[in-house]
Amino acid sequence: ETDTLEILKVFQNNARVSFNDLADKTGFSRQKIWRIIKSLEKDKTIWGYTTIIDENKQNLTNFIVLVKKNTNPIDEKTLDVIISRELDKIANKLGVNIESSQFVHGEYDWILSITAKNIKQVKKFCEEVYKIYNQHISKLNILENLFTVKKQKILNPEAKKIKQFI
Repeated sequence: ETDTLEILKVFQNNARVSFNDLADKTGFSRQKIWRIIKSLEKDKTIWGYTTIIDENKQNLTNFIVLVKKNTNPIDEKTLDVIISRELDKIANKLGVNIESSQFVHGEYDWILSITAKNIKQVKKFCEEVYKIYNQHISKLNILENLFTVKKQKILNPEAKKIKQFI
């Protein structure tokens, strides 16, 4: 429905937008907006709200972990470990935060976006990934994010600093 898409478009750019501002931007009543948002939450179209944090100001670095699966089929036990989010518990113990985890099609099969204080923490985390999924991983690469220009559709307010990295 076009009304829903219009609300989602505004909402994606600022999840903290008030219902009054959302009504002003869309021309819809607050009640209509409330009903649409509740419906989107109920059917899991919207499944979370988040704040974008500048990792550098927290002395954290963002890393991307690329994982290539081997040809071994994933057994039920490993699937249960994935679903149970055991990796999140391990990451927390190591001081690593998993920002996103995506299974993809392409050269790699799994992409993790994580934050940590240093590469040493990330390498320990990756060792744990190997321990849990060792019979299923053929390759694992770590990339350090030097600069985030845009995240979750939001332009970095310090985007001009990219000149330092290019």
